[in-house]
Amino acid sequence: MARYRKILVAVDGSESGKNAFRQACRIARQDKCWVTALTTVPIFSDQFDVLSIREKVSATLKAEGDRILDDIRAVAQEEDVFISTLLMEGTPFDTIVDTADDGNFDLVVMGRHGRHRIEKALVGSVTARVIGSSKRNVLVVPAGSRIGWETILLATDGSKHSGTATRKAIDLAESYHGRLLALSVVDVTEEFQTEAPEAVDKMVTDSLAFVETVKKNADSRGIATEALVREGETFEVITDLAGKYGSNVIVMGSHGRTGFGRLLMGSVTEKVIGYAPCPVLVVSAQQ
Repeated sequence: MARYRKILVAVDGSESGKNAFRQACRIARQDKCWVTALTTVPIFSDQFDVLSIREKVSATLKAEGDRILDDIRAVAQEEDVFISTLLMEGTPFDTIVDTADDGNFDLVVMGRHGRHRIEKALVGSVTARVIGSSKRNVLVVPAGSRIGWETILLATDGSKHSGTATRKAIDLAESYHGRLLALSVVDVTEEFQTEAPEAVDKMVTDSLAFVETVKKNADSRGIATEALVREGETFEVITDLAGKYGSNVIVMGSHGRTGFGRLLMGSVTEKVIGYAPCPVLVVSAQQ
């Protein structure tokens, strides 16, 4: 079943975070699931030797956290969704990942903050680390965008990680009666194309096989599906086609590994999130 049961939304007082929460509420209304809003305040106990100063700083930080959650409760009331809230001390990355694991949430929702070109090139470190380390699916919502499942763009390269994302995208399309766009991108340099055209042709053939397999599986479940193969820089092709087709969401796999490699996402995933005109669902291969 594609629909989500428990959603954890990381909020930080920003408009982007507030919009991400609003979109999570809309998923909750459709799926009839639980939503928890989490905000984190830092711990500064080690920075202050005087107890009274530590207590004052801690009280100020918690008051700000309470204000953020009060705003979130107001949004939930507007959206007519019952929610629970959590105010925790620590680092955002640790609290998000630990809360998602301990509470067995199956979706983490976060806002995207970057607006300018240089900001879009890199996703915030908290988001990158959550995606790289969490066992949960992560939905990143750009400011001002809306979630929907009518047109789902699946980016696949035939890997194990893409296979998990493919199954999720097909399940979502079937569950919400959406159409599926299965895309594979051949990303090579002009020099490579000139020097090894036969290799490029083989890559195109392989990519076509990937998306045709997706289409065959989706067709068998009554899902309207289009198989697409394009050449170009991967993140640009994905985000451009998402805009061209009016995609409601981009679905792709997480390539997180272990150790330090799990702290950062792959550059393609990171850039897609940074430039996407719609929400991006990163599906964990660990689920």
